[in-house]
Amino acid sequence: MSHVGERIRELREKRDWSQREFAKRVGINYSVINRIELGKRPVEDHELAKIADLFDVTTDYLLGRTDDPHGYTIENQIEEENTLEKINQLIKEYGIEQMGFFDIEKWKSLSEEEIEEIIKHFEWVVHKAKERNKENSKD
Repeated sequence: MSHVGERIRELREKRDWSQREFAKRVGINYSVINRIELGKRPVEDHELAKIADLFDVTTDYLLGRTDDPHGYTIENQIEEENTLEKINQLIKEYGIEQMGFFDIEKWKSLSEEEIEEIIKHFEWVVHKAKERNKENSKD
């Protein structure tokens, strides 16, 4: 099975559509869909665009060039910039720059307990980010 066919089948099954129902929705013959999913026939450009539009994913996702179904959009960029702006604001608000947070020499003087606390916090942040990513991928 081709990567494109696998992605299409996964997206179709996620919606509980039969091949016939999917073929009708996308306007492509059922036998063509069947052969595409089995990797016996390549997807033509116009078909790829129709399928991507129906599933609301990028063609790069269908082609396996990315694992992000929605791609990097202007909304992602704005959200990222807002997040960085918030982080910069917190750095200024809490005086993190003045505390030497970014000074590697000051980190060398931390006790073992302080390092453990930092590690626990970083692990918590990573855990929360993974949870959020799982929630976003379900949508």
